Parts: sequence; structure tokens; C-alpha cells
Amino acid sequence: MAGSAKQRRTQQLAESIKAWIVDQALQPGDRLPNELQVMEQFDASKSTVRESMRILEAQGILKTKTGPKGGVFVTEMSEKKAQALLSNYLFFKDISISDLYQIRLSLEPEITASLAGRLSDLQLAALDQQIDKYQTPPEDVYQEREHHIASLEFHGLLASYSDNELLKFMVRFTAQMLTELTIYKKLYEPGNHKLWNTGVQSQRALVEALRKGDAVKAKQVMEQHMLTAHQLMKKQEAKVANRFITEG
Repeated sequence: MAGSAKQRRTQQLAESIKAWIVDQALQPGDRLPNELQVMEQFDASKSTVRESMRILEAQGILKTKTGPKGGVFVTEMSEKKAQALLSNYLFFKDISISDLYQIRLSLEPEITASLAGRLSDLQLAALDQQIDKYQTPPEDVYQEREHHIASLEFHGLLASYSDNELLKFMVRFTAQMLTELTIYKKLYEPGNHKLWNTGVQSQRALVEALRKGDAVKAKQVMEQHMLTAHQLMKKQEAKVANRFITEG
């Protein structure tokens, strides 16, 4: 009972410190008061303060530095860490190909339409260069795997150009999850020429629509790309499952 009460106090203090950071408009790199000052300000014991700091460090909000210029500093959580934390939450959930494509179909056409006519020549060239990585048909299963990964990276790259941070994160996160699922389930085996060909053609058409500033066309191309890729990936998943049943 005492343990749970202490845990509640620790969590409450962590939330209070977060609220204080917001109230003070602290930014990444700003230093927090020292331990004694935090104890006095929040009327908390040393052990509670230290445990709260550990919680906020684990959440990626604070970072402790040692040395003469050390202390506890506000830090900005990296996208990679945020994805890892969200992946941990979903670790024991039964996330399917269809679940991911339902999200992708809702988000990616919108982010695509919003970028039409707004990308620089350098950004458009980067998208073209990404497609160049898998322009030719894969020659073996290893290249098939690399093509799958590079094709999904195209979507993460496109999303990175958006000004909508939440939309950007969600698109890049779902693309990363699909990459991990593809590798884990070996959905690049056996090779699927149609999946490769339609992917390349769709992405080339998409970049052209973005270059012309045609938001309607860009959205339509992305929607069709998502629908087609979903169906082909489901068939690929079924082939893999059937192969394991046959081998068993």
C-alpha cells in the first residue's frame, strides 16, 4: 500500500514538473533548477524527485549531463524514440496489413494533396532519386527485400516535407511499421513483379502530379496506389502463409 502511494506521488510530481516546464516556456537545451531547488519548489523528498526525473528521462523529456556544466536539461524526443515507444505499446497487439493500410489510405492522400505545387526542385529530385533505387526489377530475394524497404522509404521521405508535424509522424510511423512487418513476415518472398511494377509506375505518376501542382491528380494517384498495394500485399501475405503450411 505504501509502495503504491509513493508511486502515485512520484508520477504526480513528474506530471507537475512537465506542467512547470510548459508554464515556464522552457525549450530543449534549457536547464532545470538543481535537485534541492526542485525539492523545495514542489515540497518533495529527494528520492521522489530523483524517481520523477528518471521517469521524465525515460519519456525523453529530460536528459542528465555530468561534468562541470552538467545538470538536468529539457530535451526534445527524437522521432525514432517516439516511434519505438509507440511500437512498444503495440507490441502485443495484433496489427495486420489491413490495419496499416486503413490508416495509410486515410492519411497519405491528404498529405500528398497538400504538397502539390509546394515542393522545391531539390525535393522533387530527391523523390525521383529514391524511385531510381528500385527502378529495375529485382534479380533475387535479397534485392526484392531492399526494393520493398526503399519503396516504403519513399513515403517517409514524401511525408517529411509536410509542415503538419502530427500527420508527418503518423505517415512515417505507419510506413516504418509496414517495413518491420514486411521483414518479419518475409512478405518480399516470393518475388512479386506486379507489386514492384505498379509501385514504380504509381510513384512516378505521383511525383509528376506534384511537380505540376495538380493536387487532385496527386491525391487520386496516391489513393489508387494505396488500394492496389493493399490488395497485392494481402495476396503476398496469403502466399507466405500458404508456403509455411505446405512446408509444415
